[in-house]
Amino acid sequence: MPFVSTREMLKKAQQGKYAVGAFNAENMEMVQAIVAAAEAEHAPVIIQTTPGTLKYADAMIFAGQASRLAAAAKVPVALHLDHGNSFELAEYCVRQGYTSVMIDGSLLPFEDNVALSRRVVEMAGDTPVEAELGTVGGKEDSHEASMSYTDPAQAEEFVRRTGVYSFAPAIGTAHGVYKSTPKIDLERLSEIAARVDAPLVLHGTSGVPDETVRACIERGICKVNYATDLRITFTNAVKAYIAENPNAFDPKKYLGAARAAVTERVRELIRVCGSNEKA
Repeated sequence: MPFVSTREMLKKAQQGKYAVGAFNAENMEMVQAIVAAAEAEHAPVIIQTTPGTLKYADAMIFAGQASRLAAAAKVPVALHLDHGNSFELAEYCVRQGYTSVMIDGSLLPFEDNVALSRRVVEMAGDTPVEAELGTVGGKEDSHEASMSYTDPAQAEEFVRRTGVYSFAPAIGTAHGVYKSTPKIDLERLSEIAARVDAPLVLHGTSGVPDETVRACIERGICKVNYATDLRITFTNAVKAYIAENPNAFDPKKYLGAARAAVTERVRELIRVCGSNEKA
């Protein structure tokens, strides 16, 4: 089926009390794995790329790969810019065919974040825009921040003034590898959900216990982002293949093993999100 936007996808998830898995891809094999997993689980899925990934391979490459795979798939597939760090990059991704973009002005003062997010919404037109208020801790590409929780009243004002379609609150998660079990503020999430109609997004989910993810979904999260988890899965599979086959030199062999490992991991995470059989 053709590429879809996250608009209808997330609205269905919001109404159905489940979440759509949003998975970061770094190369062709990961794009293939994400779509294959979604097909196997009969689930809607979102492929994501960060600004750092787009320095490695241009947005037009990911848009080309993902759109062709989506056209051949029997499940809805969206392509999303994750943590877009400038108006110009968001605009470029929209032009290249991305069906959803995030503008991350969370490190800016509140009014500047509002102004930037609103400008991207106006530029994007029918393409849904995600934004963040408060700061998810840790490091994602060049974006690094300490934790700053989202104020529920500010969240309501932010969504109203910007017109963003989906909203990422900071509730205790962090990007990267956790050194200990994260403490998620579920009560804060519930209050934000009561004030904000927009679909809510959980960032920094790699390493968050599955039961906590499900608790967040019960309280209104309907898009769950996974990045570090898949990078680790991919890299460990390559290392394992090379260790078992030290004379291997064909990239298709070890990259194929990594693709298979990511496929299985994405299938597991789709089931955590509850989006299996929801396509």
